[in-house]
Amino acid sequence: MADKVKVTLARSPIGSRKDQRQTLLGLGLKRRGRTVELVKTPAVMGMIRKVSHLVQVDGE
Repeated sequence: MADKVKVTLARSPIGSRKDQRQTLLGLGLKRRGRTVELVKTPAVMGMIRKVSHLVQVDGE
């Protein structure tokens, strides 16, 4: 079974760069407080690292 990671949008993306907002949408995070469970791949971990100041990660 693949490793999973839970990602929660902790801060609002208002005022952040456009590419960071698009990264959040790519992760499936649209609203503050939403949590998604993703498969831990290098691509997903890179996206999380890019918006690490906006999200909270569990299971890393």
